[in-house]
Amino acid sequence: MTTFDTPVPTATAAASGASATDRFRADKSPYDAVRDTPRERVDLLAREVLTAVHETVRRHKVTYDEYNALKAWLIGVGEDGEWPLFLDAWVEHAVEDVATSHRSGNRGSIEGPYYVPNSPDLGADGEMPMRPDEQGTPLVWNGTITSTDGTPLNGKVELWHADADGFYSQFAPGLPQWNLRGSFTTGPDGAFRIRTIRPAPYQIPTDGSCGKLIAAAGWHAWRPAHLHVKVSAPGHELLTAQLYFPGDPHNDDDIATAVKPELVLAPVPQPDGSEAVVYDFVLDPVR
Repeated sequence: MTTFDTPVPTATAAASGASATDRFRADKSPYDAVRDTPRERVDLLAREVLTAVHETVRRHKVTYDEYNALKAWLIGVGEDGEWPLFLDAWVEHAVEDVATSHRSGNRGSIEGPYYVPNSPDLGADGEMPMRPDEQGTPLVWNGTITSTDGTPLNGKVELWHADADGFYSQFAPGLPQWNLRGSFTTGPDGAFRIRTIRPAPYQIPTDGSCGKLIAAAGWHAWRPAHLHVKVSAPGHELLTAQLYFPGDPHNDDDIATAVKPELVLAPVPQPDGSEAVVYDFVLDPVR
């Protein structure tokens, strides 16, 4: 199995959540994309969000004690570095629905807070970087990237997912840098073959401010097992998605509300104990 770098101390859920803000700041330049947004739109969006908050306060007669608890919690989310976690778990799915509503190819799902660019390029047929004793059922995935007219595309599949303990490399100490992260570049036929392991369901971090909200509201913190992908090809829209597994107890009550029927895989058990799956991507041309 391919390995990269060496592990460091034991991973914790808190470390996974708290690392997300630093990674977001390093990888994103969000203000550049909206620098020319008209003041009228900023005014509209800000006022509607604030009006919704005001209406909630009045409708439910929010007390000062509750207001101050909210203020303390908001401060705590920032101190814990959990704004990316909070927004990606509870808000991003609605933004993704709007952003991909026009597509005739794959629609995708949320990115989540744990994406890292520039993962190792493993060609069109390769194995994900993993530890020699990586736990989990071996999974072999065959697929293609095509345009909406059926034309095969020279494209790329970036894949990342949690390990069997629910931790992501670079967001939890104790894992090799590129563990279970890789990029697969297709040839003219658009085909790829990926060897990895089947991830396990996991709880989002609960030992920070997001966990306090979950406990106070009586929610669960579980996400179903999933594979993250970003699929790209020249002249086509970037697809970001998560792929799920049938029978997972949290497919129907995912805390991030990100599961869609078309994103559920159909793995087939193999005689050697591994699983095989076929899943293809259809990308929309840039309009």
